[in-house]
Amino acid sequence: MAPHEVEGVVTKVSPHGVPEIVERLVAMVEDRGMKVFAVIDHSGEADRVGLELRDTKLVLFGNPKGGTPAMEAVPLVALELPLKVLIWDDGGETKVSYAAPRVLAERYGLSDEVAAPLAGIEALTDALVAG
Repeated sequence: MAPHEVEGVVTKVSPHGVPEIVERLVAMVEDRGMKVFAVIDHSGEADRVGLELRDTKLVLFGNPKGGTPAMEAVPLVALELPLKVLIWDDGGETKVSYAAPRVLAERYGLSDEVAAPLAGIEALTDALVAG
């Protein structure tokens, strides 16, 4: 496994820069009727205290209609929700990373029906990184 690869984490490459991908993701989430809970600017906060960090942003988003049944079934799944997408610069290449939905489902023993809304992150990120 490469240094930036972690089992259970999906990483896709985008042809666009970090700021544009963050903007696109926020718009796509809102267009789909979901809520963006936060955009955390890790690199900006590092810079604020005099440290350097590659451009790194974390977008937290979701929909209570999808997440609530999972949290009702297994309260500890709230540790994983809302869904998170990490958008980061890897030597000039923009990467989009997130926890694999099947891994979350397996970790918490979620039924296929309860886990199905979490899998929507796959199509969302496919569309996000498409040309």
